[in-house]
Amino acid sequence: MFRDDLTAAGGTIQRAFDVLFAGYPDLPVVQGMAYATRGGKRLRGYLALESARLHGVAADRAIWPALAIESIHAYSLVHDDLPCMDNDALRRGQPTVHMKWDEGTALLVGDALQALGHELVARPEVGPPEVRADLSLSLARASGARGMVLGQALDIAAESAPRPLTLSDIAALQQGKTGALIVWAAESGARLAQADTQPLRTYAEALGLAFQIADDVLDVTGDAMTLGKAVGKDAAAGKATFVSLLGLEGAQRRAAELVDTACDALSVYPDGAENLKQAAHFVISRQS
Repeated sequence: MFRDDLTAAGGTIQRAFDVLFAGYPDLPVVQGMAYATRGGKRLRGYLALESARLHGVAADRAIWPALAIESIHAYSLVHDDLPCMDNDALRRGQPTVHMKWDEGTALLVGDALQALGHELVARPEVGPPEVRADLSLSLARASGARGMVLGQALDIAAESAPRPLTLSDIAALQQGKTGALIVWAAESGARLAQADTQPLRTYAEALGLAFQIADDVLDVTGDAMTLGKAVGKDAAAGKATFVSLLGLEGAQRRAAELVDTACDALSVYPDGAENLKQAAHFVISRQS
């Protein structure tokens, strides 16, 4: 049921992107934007759509935050793959943007996708001005130097840190790098409805950390063909991860505990949060 819903949400998001980019000039930067936003799990977009549904927000309003978070996420991946960052040649089983085009185009693709994310939540279709302003402000904080970019900066700094990272260091890093955008996606439905965001924030903070632990596990146990990206890079670089510090079984247990925490946070939605609970379980059972 959940996987069907996730697939359906992904299709909805992809069709919306197709319509959106059809209105742009046919230039390499736009081709790169469309390429970078194609495929993937669409978990963040799904969380935006599902949290909106949970609050009775119409799908034609919820699609814009869903597209926005997928745009911001795609921008972060395009830049993260660049030679000056992680230097990856493969993403979602396809050449990364800088490999398919060039580094300059990839840089501009990321820049444009970041701008697009903020444009999408500011559209009149989203709702009243105060709702759009709240979404834009919170998205800027989640994606910038208080959130995702902060996490990436901490990740880079860790490569030359004088001491190995501790578990609390890694958790703080990943709450920015991975967790901040997941939290924003889950909260966006409540923001659209001008409702309390705290239950979904608690849910998503646990979900985001479980997601990263699952990524660390897959980097050890997965294969590049299934994952669509290189594996074993963390171990090869001597990078501290949840798996290196907790062990494989310990990391898996911690992820399961976080899923329980996430699901418990949804108890305030007794009749409508089953899909979000299934999403939490999916995060630690996925193979890619």
